[in-house]
Amino acid sequence: MQHVSTAAATRPSSAWTGWGQWLALITMTLDHLARYVVPDAWGLGWADSSVGRVAFPLFAAMVAWHGLFNTRNPLRYARRVLVIGLIAQLPYMLMPREADGLILNICFTLSLGLAGGTWARALPERLERGALGRRRLAVEAGIALVVWTLAGHVVEYSHLGLLMIPLYMLAMAHLHRSGNGVSNRLASTAMALPVLIVAGLMNSSDMAKSFTVATTLAVLLLAAGAHRLPSEVPLRMPRRLWLGWYPGHFAAIALWLWVSGGLAT
Repeated sequence: MQHVSTAAATRPSSAWTGWGQWLALITMTLDHLARYVVPDAWGLGWADSSVGRVAFPLFAAMVAWHGLFNTRNPLRYARRVLVIGLIAQLPYMLMPREADGLILNICFTLSLGLAGGTWARALPERLERGALGRRRLAVEAGIALVVWTLAGHVVEYSHLGLLMIPLYMLAMAHLHRSGNGVSNRLASTAMALPVLIVAGLMNSSDMAKSFTVATTLAVLLLAAGAHRLPSEVPLRMPRRLWLGWYPGHFAAIALWLWVSGGLAT
């Protein structure tokens, strides 16, 4: 997903996202194949707690990165992600799960997270311009808290997942514009700690925590200046593949489970 920057002169390189797209789709697909398709006898349950924990923090990081650096309208970007989620929801609901009740797929988590991060990013400027009074701020903050509380019960990765993109955006913005002074570096490091803490809290096993935190830390290092190191990916992912893989791979898995008798009738 390519976007026009509002500050091209200071925009960091996004070359790494070309690699990130392939890594996110591959790790997500391996996770879902191990979880829904491969028989338990194959002993691939470890994939869910290892490579499977790379995909979500990487998807969240790319959405936050593009929303922060590469688009004039993050809310329109959030709506596009939401459309993918709406298309993917039916095949997603066909996946066998232990928990009952409605769960909305990861695109809803990413879309709501980007909307929340965009709102939070705009607050300082709105307050400085006097465009936001205390009463309106209290109302908006209350609405945001209610939406986060309610949505966290029905979206994938729950309440902590909804916090990833806003906290990524906070950390990325500070890390990218951080100066060379010790105080600036310390402040930027402090802004990076919340997203690392949330990433660690999202999983229960030590292996899953380590993969999620390591992925998050790698992205923060890119924001801090390592974005200059990756070259352009030799094979760019086709846009249709990027947009269609999430709902498409769920539909393919659902079809396989139906043919093989893995879906409840």
